[in-house]
Amino acid sequence: MSTKLYGSTGKILRVDLSQGKVWGDELDEATLRKYVGGTSMGAKYLYDEVAPKTKWSDPENRIYIGAGPLGGTRVAGAGSFSIVTKGVMTNGVASTQANGFFGAFLKFSGFDGILIQGAAPEWKYLYVHDGVAEIRDARHLVGQDTWEIEDSIKKELGFSEKGMSVFGIGPAGENLVRFAGIFGDRGHSASHNGVGAVMGSKKLKALAVSRSGGKVEVADSTQLKTAAKQLIEVFKNAMGGEIYNWGTSRLVASSAVTGILPVKNYTTNLFPEAESFSTRGRFEERLFPCWACPSYHHMHTKVTEGPYTGFFGKEPEYEQNAAWGPQIGQTDPGAAVVLANESDRLGFDCNEGSWVVGWVMECYEKGILTAKDLDGLEMTWGNVEATRALFRNIAYRRGFGNVLAEGVRRAAEKIGGEALNMAIYTMRGNTPRGHDHRVKWWEMLDTCVSESATLQNQLLMLDLTSYGLESKFDQHSWEQVSTVVGKTTGTLTFVDSLVVCWFACAGNIPLLCQALNAATGWDFSFDECLRVGRRAINMMRIYNIKCGLTPDMDEPSPRYGSTPVDGPLAGKSTRPHWKDMLSNYYSLMGWDRDTGLPLPETLKELGLEHLIKDL
Repeated sequence: MSTKLYGSTGKILRVDLSQGKVWGDELDEATLRKYVGGTSMGAKYLYDEVAPKTKWSDPENRIYIGAGPLGGTRVAGAGSFSIVTKGVMTNGVASTQANGFFGAFLKFSGFDGILIQGAAPEWKYLYVHDGVAEIRDARHLVGQDTWEIEDSIKKELGFSEKGMSVFGIGPAGENLVRFAGIFGDRGHSASHNGVGAVMGSKKLKALAVSRSGGKVEVADSTQLKTAAKQLIEVFKNAMGGEIYNWGTSRLVASSAVTGILPVKNYTTNLFPEAESFSTRGRFEERLFPCWACPSYHHMHTKVTEGPYTGFFGKEPEYEQNAAWGPQIGQTDPGAAVVLANESDRLGFDCNEGSWVVGWVMECYEKGILTAKDLDGLEMTWGNVEATRALFRNIAYRRGFGNVLAEGVRRAAEKIGGEALNMAIYTMRGNTPRGHDHRVKWWEMLDTCVSESATLQNQLLMLDLTSYGLESKFDQHSWEQVSTVVGKTTGTLTFVDSLVVCWFACAGNIPLLCQALNAATGWDFSFDECLRVGRRAINMMRIYNIKCGLTPDMDEPSPRYGSTPVDGPLAGKSTRPHWKDMLSNYYSLMGWDRDTGLPLPETLKELGLEHLIKDL
């Protein structure tokens, strides 16, 4: 291997908020090749430096914010970054990603990642630029929402809109709402497993990285340019160009047809109004693309009809539309724009937030919760103004909002009785993305076994033949589902280690492998790419088990794993097949088929033999 590092700055920025100190750590090529960056590098730091008994809110917890070897290159979506920390909802690993510009700007500023420890005595923000970092006073930013802090910091430091990337927390993160996220670049979100609450516990309001004057030096710029162009062509044609040209909001209609749209807290699979949520061309739109991405995926929008005419914000993507439309029985797409932006600006995850609100509405409908319990709010299905008020109560932990700020599982456990059977979560404590997984079996399996507390696998656009599988499979055959998930797991974690946007690369791992080799000068094979992801997942698996997230918790809650009563999969359920699915998945992952523990030979193959003793 060459001693010169390509595709990497060779440096991690370390920040100790308790001491008010910043310094740099050098990275060697062997470590970079083994862990690549992003999620995998973050998993290594978490495993090495945060004891399993450490609470998420302890100053000894770390937050790793990392780019990867493609960050800041001409590869579309390579401004993405990954966050890894000890999460709030599960008390195990949290790994979540956001698109935008931050990952690219971080590389230009001289760092592959930022590793934060300690807790500041007063509110601070971190300013990174030109190879240096400053811990700055943020007391004047307290109470500002996630768009306001972008404006304030850019104005304070003298930067234009696109001269700096700012990600931070809103009131939800300040008040340690368990499902608070980290938001920035006008509508991008890293928000699973309470990463925003971890940031809030450290009294860190925001991260600001300037465009700076640096650049990423790559091994073969010609080959990288070729791979980047080929990736764009694949993206343009994936799913008939649906996502490239229209984003994900139009997936609401197609999801309703297949039954995977979450409707009224999983009480039905029918939502006749789904077509109206395909808002492209309906409202005023302005393109606001991510780093190096020519697609029409990320838009800002202005509502032009209905009671919320004139409201401006980010266009909701599929999951936000699903969250603030069908999941809460709400049928106005303009109102979904309002709710999506307000939840973002207050700073909490739309997925967990919608499971909370949908659960409240079902409890209200059934008389389990009353307006008196809910601080005077009439939480009927689809009540937009009551939902907006509830948002604020949750973000500021006011009244019953203080209970709901703990997340749907803990809120349901507090109420007890039938309310607990109505809550949607996994037994580890995390919650699904914005689908009805009772119909989308592979995603339910992946969510329940996920070591990152959100999706760790992705089959959308993935070429299954690369894994020796048939191009199509029966999505409701327990054996085929668990086989496909077992053989492809590690793919998304590899992508989240590069770190690039899944949509922009259209799941094309061979092309990404070419791009990685062109950037770094390495000779990665397809199998080595997959091993990077599996290595991280096995590390996270062992860490989670040490944290108390044992394999017997790889289960859905009663409502999450219930049987659909209508729609295309009425009467069909994963429950009779669940143990068989797990057993097959464990075996294909190289884990004990019965206990779910990684086998010593698996760890040796992945270069993790030093972890065998921890089992």
